[in-house]
Amino acid sequence: MSFETITAFLAMGGYATYVFASYGLTALTLGGLLLAESRRHRAWLQRQGARRRSEEA
Repeated sequence: MSFETITAFLAMGGYATYVFASYGLTALTLGGLLLAESRRHRAWLQRQGARRRSEEA
């Protein structure tokens, strides 16, 4: 599909609402998963550090 203008591209042939909503929802979901995994990893590192310190003591 070829678009004559940037406005026509952004309109997506009448499907822009669905296209950009799906891109936004996907980006939001991936960002949330990345944030959750980052927090989980940080908590795991803290637990490992605490365990290591307790074993050394």
